[in-house]
Amino acid sequence: MKRNRCLATLLGVFVAAMVVGVPSSWAETAIEKVTKYANTKLIPMAAEKIFVDAVKAENAKNKTLDQIMRIDDKWQSVSGTDDFIRAMLANPVSKHLMAIRDKYPFLREMFLVDNQGANIAVSEKTSDYWQGDEAKFKKAFDKGVGSVFVDDVKFDRSTKSFLAHVSVPVLEGDTALGVLIFGVDMDKFWLIPADQLK
Repeated sequence: MKRNRCLATLLGVFVAAMVVGVPSSWAETAIEKVTKYANTKLIPMAAEKIFVDAVKAENAKNKTLDQIMRIDDKWQSVSGTDDFIRAMLANPVSKHLMAIRDKYPFLREMFLVDNQGANIAVSEKTSDYWQGDEAKFKKAFDKGVGSVFVDDVKFDRSTKSFLAHVSVPVLEGDTALGVLIFGVDMDKFWLIPADQLK
């Protein structure tokens, strides 16, 4: 059993290293596999009413960037959680994200953000509240057009795994309202046969 776990971990590390560093057909296949999964499974997930309604409600608050940055500063200064973070973790949308994470072990973290990149719901506390200056928001929101974005694979210290952040737009018609971001554990994801990714 230990030998199988070690083998799986080594394979995951090797694949992740290929993705981030060395051009190879394996790396292309890993990126293609996660992109295909995003297009076939994650985009429909982001279209769920619970996410669309939550983003629309948050966007309607018309928060200023100054307000968002004040929350972001406080969020980052809290080592654990405070009332604001606990309330976000307890909201129904966060609970829904946690249920998805528990169902799919290769999805390590998920967070829903509004049209400015501010958190609405999280499966666990993120390192910051505002994602608006990061590629995982900007590329997927795409100035309101919306498109799938698969970020580089990076070693995540908190989960001790190689994660690729996969961002999909939350759409209403052809307009992006916000973004749903998934941290995909490439070690676990790579080992799952394509026909089981359903």
